Amino acid sequence: MKQFAVIGCGRFGSSVARTLYGLGYDVLAIDENEDVIQNISDSVTHAVQADATDEASVKSLGIRNFDVAVITIGSDIQSSILITLIVKELGVKYVVAKAQNELHAKVLYKIGADRVVFPERDMGVRVAHNLVSSNILDYIELAPDYSIVEISALKDWEGKTLSELNMRAKYGINVMAIKHGAEINISPNALDIIRKDDVLVVIGHNDDVQKLENKA
Repeated sequence: MKQFAVIGCGRFGSSVARTLYGLGYDVLAIDENEDVIQNISDSVTHAVQADATDEASVKSLGIRNFDVAVITIGSDIQSSILITLIVKELGVKYVVAKAQNELHAKVLYKIGADRVVFPERDMGVRVAHNLVSSNILDYIELAPDYSIVEISALKDWEGKTLSELNMRAKYGINVMAIKHGAEINISPNALDIIRKDDVLVVIGHNDDVQKLENKA
């Protein structure tokens, strides 16, 4: 199972951390503000108060053992650049960093960030997907070719098991979680039945996701 470190737990960072944890992943949240850490501690695997611009502190947290580091300190450009550099040099394989503007993004890529996100712009992408399909509730671009999508269960899925629907063969997507009201099943199995008003969290190639949008 992948392990994620989220550095900077403001509104965007805490949303990322909680979502990943809700999907069943191990999440380490790091922030220098003690109140922020206390607020998020019940919503992640581990929450630590630390200054992530201090290489020794970050190293002591075993950051090199994490598969992905998500650096969401966008407002303090200098700290964001320094932390990106530190985690990359400490050996984190995949680093995602939040940027303020194009110049900030360019610097982040130059020092080794694997992906740079602009939350406000990315939100525009989600809104666009919501507009073209009423069934698409949320949309996260995971990589250039792959996305995670929240989709309302289609009418002809209701009352059928995941095994019967065979999503991977039929639509080219994998079901990561099923939400029914306040309940969330983060490890659905082949015998789980799709019910009316269920929301499925799926991952797939963008081409397959688009076909699903058109069907919806």
